[in-house]
Amino acid sequence: MSAELVRLAMTVLQPGFEGTSPPDWLRRALGEGLGGVILFARNSIDEQVVRSVRAENPGAIVAIDEEGGAVTRLEVLAGSSFPGNRALGVADDVDLTERVGRQIGRMLAELDISLNYAPSADVNANPENPVIGVRSFGPDPDLVARHTVAYVAGVQGAGVAACAKHFPGHGDTITDSHLALPTVHASRAVLDERDLPPFRAAIAYGVRSIMSGHLLVPALDPSMPATLSHSALTDLLRGELGFDGVVVTDAIEMQAVADMFGPGEIAVRALAAGADTICAGRADEHSLREMRDAIVAAVRSGTLKEERLAEAAERVLALSAWYADRAALREKAVADVDESVGLEVARAALTTTGAAVLDRGPLVVEVNTRLNQAVDPATPTGIAAALTARLPTTARVRLDPDGELPALDDRPVVLVVHDAARHPWVREAVARVLAARPDAIVVDTGISDAPVGAAHLATHGISRVSAQAAAEWLTR
Repeated sequence: MSAELVRLAMTVLQPGFEGTSPPDWLRRALGEGLGGVILFARNSIDEQVVRSVRAENPGAIVAIDEEGGAVTRLEVLAGSSFPGNRALGVADDVDLTERVGRQIGRMLAELDISLNYAPSADVNANPENPVIGVRSFGPDPDLVARHTVAYVAGVQGAGVAACAKHFPGHGDTITDSHLALPTVHASRAVLDERDLPPFRAAIAYGVRSIMSGHLLVPALDPSMPATLSHSALTDLLRGELGFDGVVVTDAIEMQAVADMFGPGEIAVRALAAGADTICAGRADEHSLREMRDAIVAAVRSGTLKEERLAEAAERVLALSAWYADRAALREKAVADVDESVGLEVARAALTTTGAAVLDRGPLVVEVNTRLNQAVDPATPTGIAAALTARLPTTARVRLDPDGELPALDDRPVVLVVHDAARHPWVREAVARVLAARPDAIVVDTGISDAPVGAAHLATHGISRVSAQAAAEWLTR
């Protein structure tokens, strides 16, 4: 195989890796022209990790999912310094959203990270959605569009590329694409009116990247998910919407596509459909070589046009050049610390009913659900920690689906729930506690249900500052 063809194939691949430093196989691949790397919380991200990547390929795109709120890779243990999208949408102040985007961009600029896979531009049209929820600015297309633009403006104003996801919109699904292939049962007219406006707005603003969703959208393509669909990525996104930046796939190990094809076949089909970068978050040396060799073989057989591969590689390199040209912006952003904005948004977004006030340490009962597959399992809700900081005798217990309610003594009780409206067992647990203790306080960190309890607080997301805002209100 020719060296140039191999280099083109390597340029369009973006693997993740295990461990806290790039393994030898990844270092070799970077030296061979690997176009990028995606980082996760498991990599214990710091300047040294990024420096090790750039030592092998200075122009590599270093990417990360740093949405704020529940999806954070840099602040996974303490919780994010910034509320997520739903809180921003509830506050509905685009200046605040841009400030949050800029501060997230500043964090990435400090680490020399090129590309942030955020914001989620999905319109959360279905309250039963198991994977988007509070990651969306809300259920209204106009609100989502204006906050998507503000967020992109903030991140890119800090000299870091932003990415609108998950095209053409993951908001009207009841299936998590990490686990299976969701279907969006919407007409083309509904897509145009509901799901596409945030992407149109982001493109008009100049977002540098768009991530495809692993979604079957029969109105666009009845047989292939958007990631593998020429109709979705080339005809619609490139043609009708006019996007000329980098199209990146959602992670190809997600079951929505991994159940259909192997890594090499997914890479070839995605490139042929119009994608430019193949994100493989759980790659290893074998799967990276499999993807590279499959791309090369597809070009040689004519299955994938070499011009299409070259175009994809050119877009990746153009994004790398865009990042390199904005060093001055990043230097300015790093010095522009806005420490108050996260808590400012959290306070503005906090929705309260009732008037209960804690004057002593409560028993915090966390009614635990797996948040969703995009959220790192180590991410805390933070409510117990925030209350403990103010009331040191606070105690915490966890209640799982099969667990028994804890003994409820005379201490105040705070129930922390997430997306209670989606989980019957959570609603039942809340009802049982309230039957025994009508004075219990309920804090919902997700898509909020109807208010119940002596006081009901909705943080509209999970973050350290959202928990702090709730604790402030409860101990005011």
